[in-house]
Amino acid sequence: MTNTAPGLAEQRISVGDEISARDIAILYRPGKSQDATALVWLGGYRSDMTGTKALEMDALAAEHGLAAIRFDYSGHGASGGAFRDGTISRWLEETIAVLQHIKPKRIVLVGSSMGGWIALRLVQELSKQKRSPKVQAMVLIAPAPDFTFELIEPKLTEAERQSLAERGYFEEPSDYSPEPNIYTRALMEDGSRNRVMTGIIEAGCPIHILQGMADPDVPFGHALKLVEFLPGDDVVLTLIRDGDHRLSRPQDLEKLKAVISALVLNDQKLG
Repeated sequence: MTNTAPGLAEQRISVGDEISARDIAILYRPGKSQDATALVWLGGYRSDMTGTKALEMDALAAEHGLAAIRFDYSGHGASGGAFRDGTISRWLEETIAVLQHIKPKRIVLVGSSMGGWIALRLVQELSKQKRSPKVQAMVLIAPAPDFTFELIEPKLTEAERQSLAERGYFEEPSDYSPEPNIYTRALMEDGSRNRVMTGIIEAGCPIHILQGMADPDVPFGHALKLVEFLPGDDVVLTLIRDGDHRLSRPQDLEKLKAVISALVLNDQKLG
């Protein structure tokens, strides 16, 4: 365990058995008390735990004595494993393993893009476990649940479908990296098995969604559709007219911190 910043601990855990084993990198900031709520960062597709929003979340936790948990999925950032092996089920398994390792009592899930999908699947899986942290709230930033089925599959070209069938993957240019995005047949098929927008989603906690209306990757209509599947929970949707997919401008980050603060700090004595 190495201190990378005041109060911040770097850890690694192994997830999976034998050929599927991969090392997962974690950055954990303990709260000022053992009972402090932990903010949990769930990143997007090909993002990592050192991005702007993740750092802002960690800084907010440090400022208010909250715990903060950040980690990289396999094939991302500082974690091991091959990116092409990644699926929603695989990354969800790693998320659960991280929480079982840290053992927080209460958590607020902060999920960005694909991380919003992971967050929604996570609450479903945690509800099946006897000993699991209480999900106090969720903050979803440009959430992309079911994106393989809802956003990618309908737009596949004939060449991409052929590449999936013959090569097991297809590539597309990325606006955020010189390397192309890679979507595998395993990811697409596993995504269909992990769909959440098929019926009522019982999250059991308040949810605040931040969504840019100028998002070229996840149309704001996707967030509106998601809300339809969350009728049983306290759900707030904030549409940012000129917001893009990343929502990492200073004004976007201020909104994010205000939302987290409203959900956690205003409702909890940190002790």
